[in-house]
Amino acid sequence: MKNKLLRNWGLKLCSFLIAAVLWLIVTNINDPVGTFRVYNVPVVLQNTDLITNSGQVYEVLDHTDVIDVVTIQAKRSIIDSLDESNIIAVADVNELTNLNTVAIKLSTNKYNDKLESIRGNIDNVKLNIEAEKTKTLPLRAVTIGTVKEGYMVGDISTEQNLIEITGPESVISQVKRATVTVNVSGFTNNIGTDSPIRLYDENDKIIDVDSIVKNINKVRVTVEILELKTVDINWKSTGIPGRGYMATGEIQAGRNSVTIAGRSKAIANINSIDIPEAVLDITGAAESLETIVDLTDYLPDGVILAEEDFKGRVNVTVVVEPVVERVASISPDRIQIVNVPEGFNVEIDMEDDAHDITLVGLESDLNELDLSTIQATVDIAALMEKEGLISMSAGHYTADLTYSLENNAVTVRDTSGISLIITEAE
Repeated sequence: MKNKLLRNWGLKLCSFLIAAVLWLIVTNINDPVGTFRVYNVPVVLQNTDLITNSGQVYEVLDHTDVIDVVTIQAKRSIIDSLDESNIIAVADVNELTNLNTVAIKLSTNKYNDKLESIRGNIDNVKLNIEAEKTKTLPLRAVTIGTVKEGYMVGDISTEQNLIEITGPESVISQVKRATVTVNVSGFTNNIGTDSPIRLYDENDKIIDVDSIVKNINKVRVTVEILELKTVDINWKSTGIPGRGYMATGEIQAGRNSVTIAGRSKAIANINSIDIPEAVLDITGAAESLETIVDLTDYLPDGVILAEEDFKGRVNVTVVVEPVVERVASISPDRIQIVNVPEGFNVEIDMEDDAHDITLVGLESDLNELDLSTIQATVDIAALMEKEGLISMSAGHYTADLTYSLENNAVTVRDTSGISLIITEAE
């Protein structure tokens, strides 16, 4: 029996090896080893509170928290049962190195022990770790675009006027302002909208990084849209200048019209801005009154000035000049006699060919006055009343003259009166 078992042992060993090889070939043909690739696999960072609890913040560098390609080798039967949801990539901050890197560990949530291999194109998550900083900024609202012609932007308000930001000190230190922007193109009515808050550096470049945490990301903004209207400014003065002086009637102002803005109802009935006379009071003045008038003091409620470079202050001058006297003569042919009683004749008794009068007024008015246009009148009825006469009787009388001048700003001073000879008609 023993001899039979040992007989042809070499042939038997060869047969066994051939059988084993055939078994392996058959097995591999039925379930061969294959390769499976998954792209853009996110890496889960674990125990990050070890950083944040120490008053620091971290930032992932170079997008190393995403593995571009994970390659798995396993038998075909295993690979066919896997998809991208089965890939697990973790990096435990407990294993943070001095270079601020954390090793990535790859696995699958099933058949992990049956994989030939699993590897990614990167092995570590790179972190930037630094001190955390919090900063509070005023919130500014601005507009872009242009409202409809005839309108302007009024007040802009936000429900909150401060924002708090937290993040890496190096990033937070770059933030210089926080702004919300509202597009007003074509609007004629008030705007209310929720606008995102944007952060800017000192060069007005937007800072948009995930490492900054805002306490609010949007804010309610209200933009007032006002209608425009251009109206006149009415200037008036009051008072009598000092003795020997007179107002020329001229008011010199830096502007005589202004553009205002308000809600349509507020400005609909406004046709002018009327400055009270008391503002330009020249009582007792011996020279021109020069003053500054602030128009904002005289705007109705709900109305504002609409010119960007004009704040409402206007230089105003009420012109006051000295009174001038000038002697002039009137010939008898320019003296009219009226209300002569029936049965009487009246003649002017002049030793000279003319009657002298004194003209009083501003030099400019006197220079413009045409002396030939001065008309004088003698009223016999007024003379009789002055003399207490019930009926006229012949004789010599001195009567007052009344004068008519083209320029009412010039007056006549005549204290002498004119001599008359009154006789009974034949």
